[in-house]
Amino acid sequence: MRPYGPERIHTIGIFGHLGSGKTTLAEAMLMTAHAIPRMGRVEDGSTVSDFDPDEHRRGMSVSLSVLPLEWHDDKINLIDTPGFADFAGDIAAAMRVVDGAVIVLDAAAGVEVGTELVWEMAVQQKVPRILFINKLDRENANFYRVIEQARERLDAAVIPMQIPIGAGKEFQGIISLRQQRAWMISPRHNGDFIEADVPAELDAVMHEWRTALIDRIAATNDELIERYLEGGEDALTREELLVGLRAGIADGSIVPVFCGSALEVAGIQQLLNGIVDSIPSAARQEVVATDLASGDLVTLQPTADAPVTALVFKTIADTYGKISYFRVYSGQVRANSTLTNSRTRKEERVGHVYSVFGKEQRDVESIGPGDIGMITKLAETSTNDTLCAPGRVLQLEPIVFPAPAFIATVKPRTRADLDKLGSALSRMVEEDPTLVVSRDPQTGETLLAGLGESHLQIVAERIKRKFDVNIDIDLPRVPYREAIRGRAEAQYRHKKQTGGAGQFADVSLRVEPLEPDPNREDPLEFVNEIVGGVISKGFMPAIEKGVREAMAEGMLSGSPISNVRVAVFDGKEHPVDSKEIAFKIAGKEAFKLAAQKAGVYIMEPIYTLEIVVPDQYAGDIMSDMSSRRGRVLGMMPAGHGRTVISAQAPLAEVQRYVTDLRALTQARGRFSMRFSHYEEVPGHLVDAIIAQHKKEVEAANAH
Repeated sequence: MRPYGPERIHTIGIFGHLGSGKTTLAEAMLMTAHAIPRMGRVEDGSTVSDFDPDEHRRGMSVSLSVLPLEWHDDKINLIDTPGFADFAGDIAAAMRVVDGAVIVLDAAAGVEVGTELVWEMAVQQKVPRILFINKLDRENANFYRVIEQARERLDAAVIPMQIPIGAGKEFQGIISLRQQRAWMISPRHNGDFIEADVPAELDAVMHEWRTALIDRIAATNDELIERYLEGGEDALTREELLVGLRAGIADGSIVPVFCGSALEVAGIQQLLNGIVDSIPSAARQEVVATDLASGDLVTLQPTADAPVTALVFKTIADTYGKISYFRVYSGQVRANSTLTNSRTRKEERVGHVYSVFGKEQRDVESIGPGDIGMITKLAETSTNDTLCAPGRVLQLEPIVFPAPAFIATVKPRTRADLDKLGSALSRMVEEDPTLVVSRDPQTGETLLAGLGESHLQIVAERIKRKFDVNIDIDLPRVPYREAIRGRAEAQYRHKKQTGGAGQFADVSLRVEPLEPDPNREDPLEFVNEIVGGVISKGFMPAIEKGVREAMAEGMLSGSPISNVRVAVFDGKEHPVDSKEIAFKIAGKEAFKLAAQKAGVYIMEPIYTLEIVVPDQYAGDIMSDMSSRRGRVLGMMPAGHGRTVISAQAPLAEVQRYVTDLRALTQARGRFSMRFSHYEEVPGHLVDAIIAQHKKEVEAANAH
């Protein structure tokens, strides 16, 4: 592929709901541009973009892929993205680096939840958008119904550039509203078309939609609208209409709709022409970065001779090292050069630089402004890092990744798996920034958070394939806590005589509950109230250690006791037999007795949830929350037909909420949650928690 300047490069993301035909559309575009000799099939695992073994096994995209093609005198970098919400991290990464988005809709299914997800991302990133209504050859295809849905659910700015001739088995081609010509499907299904007159029965429909299109284009410019109102559409030249169209797409006041069938390779040439004509090239995109030395914003110049600035938007990790995908915003990334990582302020040695085509890589001398490339074996660079010229440390706006919504515990199957687990998880987090690894300090479990159960199952499969580590993904234990109800005193004497040196300690202590305080780090307030020296001061740490051991073990559920004040007020010691171990045991047992007298109860973590759903599901969500022992705190409109519901619920009831919410709202709902506080577990659930703890203890003892 010959080199292209930024004025001829368009980086275009292909987005849409799962099953809308994104990957097949990418194949059709590649074949039409003669980048591949024939189209692959998703079902066969033979497409250029779905090359990952996980994608072959599931028959869907789970990672983004870069697919460059040449169209006339321009280069288009296609980025094919997943459609499933569990892989929204790659969708967000692609949305950050594209010049424009082609959002694919199924002509029969219309606007689906994935459509709304990518639309919101594109609006937030201010990415110019094109809609492509695909699968017009499908049974029940209805172009006009999809247009109506798109205007209702997405934006009233949606306006067709084309209309179809027929639908389903009768789909024969498309009509250009700007050129007022028909393009009939070629019987060879190779991307070619047969130009013809507009069928007479569609002439009136064409003129109706054409008028609506020209009205919208003219409204982008005061001069255009004035001339249009005075002289009608004949007063505007084709070039003026194109300039107005570009302006409307750039500012979002026009969202053009193209149509066709990727499987039939119909409308593909017209879509490629529309991308080149309508989406601003890399040279026409203004990009700013932060100068970390001064804090000032700097406008980057998309020229080859400018200092280099590039954003790493995708990392692939394996046993051989890291592969970093990047987009250049100014200057050139050259082979055998040195760049500075603005996050670490350290230099990175760049060896080889590659252009990318699916899984294929081609060694090149440099990657210029506006283009996408790949580097291997960068030492400390991760996704979201900015690589820049030494001496000019700039930071590009980072990718905003979706927050994790599902937490699981990771259980290695063997000792060998445990030894390699930490390294494998670290490499996976490098590859997927939507993953978060942590450790529960109470249960000791390794926790892995992601976007859904399917997401974490695929991560488990990748860890096995890439690093030969076998793990199981399961729901984590709920971190219950225990507390005491009242004040009580107890005394315990530990005496042991076995012929040699004995052990003796006598401890009297008092326990009482403390008010919960989120700022208190220590669950225990330990006080020495001994007077008269009946217990030496040196034995107090041993008594406290025994109390802390008893608190950590709990009394009912194996969960730690918290928010307790313990005061040692009396006791005895022996001049020979008293030792630290004796006072530790006495302190532990005295605490258990006192806690039992005071009354112990189990507490569970309560989380606050912010749930965003379409208005029609609000009632169902509130009803469901009540069934989860939750309480609704409030609700308010969020605009665009959505409601925000604020609620609190026990963690035990919402561990799988990401899956349940999708089922309740046809995947149109989303939520975030954060820890709020602890509350007492209702009495009717206590026995089950205690029984489960006993079962776990018996199982552990059996091993």
